[in-house]
Amino acid sequence: MNPIKPVFLLLFVSFSLSSYAQEMTVKFEKQFIAFESTESVGVFDVDNDGVLDLVSGSFWYKGPEFVDRSLIGQVKRFGEYYEDFSTIPMDVNEDGKMDFVTGGWFEGTLIWKENPGDGSEWKTHEIAKTGNIETTRGWDIDGDGVLEIFPNTPRKALAYYKKTGPDQFQKYPVVDMHGHGLGLGDINGDGRKDLVISNGWLEAPNDLKTGKWVLHEDFDLGDASIPMIVADVNTDGLPDIIVGKAHAFGLFWMEQKKSGSEISFVKHQIDPFQSQYHTMEWVDIDNDGQNELVTGKRHRAHNGKDPGGKDYVGLYYFKWNGESFSKNVISYGPAGEGKGTGLYFSVEDLNGDGWKDIAVAGKDGLVVFHNLGNKK
Repeated sequence: MNPIKPVFLLLFVSFSLSSYAQEMTVKFEKQFIAFESTESVGVFDVDNDGVLDLVSGSFWYKGPEFVDRSLIGQVKRFGEYYEDFSTIPMDVNEDGKMDFVTGGWFEGTLIWKENPGDGSEWKTHEIAKTGNIETTRGWDIDGDGVLEIFPNTPRKALAYYKKTGPDQFQKYPVVDMHGHGLGLGDINGDGRKDLVISNGWLEAPNDLKTGKWVLHEDFDLGDASIPMIVADVNTDGLPDIIVGKAHAFGLFWMEQKKSGSEISFVKHQIDPFQSQYHTMEWVDIDNDGQNELVTGKRHRAHNGKDPGGKDYVGLYYFKWNGESFSKNVISYGPAGEGKGTGLYFSVEDLNGDGWKDIAVAGKDGLVVFHNLGNKK
């Protein structure tokens, strides 16, 4: 293992970036982990010692200090990008050691990396040739307790992959073409999990194996975030959709309206002032029993060529107050001072203190924000 000297910075951030901002009710301590510029970080127990570790790019970092790191294997580089666009924990070969699923844009291949358990490099195994992968998510669509794998492959067919045995996956086609953006949730309240894509939502069939998905073209979102969050934001009993603009300015939620069997959506702004809201999580970050939206500006998503691509980066949580979202700044500033997101970040209680921490990777490095709760 290679030791890395940790850097900590206590964050007491209460300044406003817009009229949407307010003072945070929780505090965070920033730990800089590595300059490595991959865009994904997963959290799981690599060495079965009961402690969560970080897995990002070519290395895994031993918890709880995240100082010692071990080589997984060198990830291929293509310009500013590394071919590692997700880190989904899964014991693929069922040997009791946690592996992970990933893939990337340039090689267009969904893969899993095998945890050897002995400190050696991890073997790479192909799951499927999919075409360009924007990023991938693991969701349990059929309720059997095992994640299915959903690669977002813009301008190509949408399919998901179900684990059917050790190192075995079966492909389930959904629709012949989809765009940039993907979400999962029961939109119409029939008890089945539907899929949200950029040009509408796909109603799940009764039989996921043989049934046909039905596209409802109720909106057109352009290049949307992965994921898009399906949640009942305003607690009216109807699932809404939270959307980030992945390669433009904007963050908003789509309020569901229902008249009989007809579903429509009304758009409400959350933050129109920042661009590249490419990824997000819906979690309870302040332990009040209500989920918050954790998201941020991706750093150099298209090598700085997107609208706002050279603006300051930031990481935030947005809290619903019953009428609208308020913006709470976790980190903000130029890259290297502030912290942006990559394509896949993780929110987990890393030290067992009951507060969820945030591990976030990106082209501006790998960082952990330790949640100190509401300490004064």
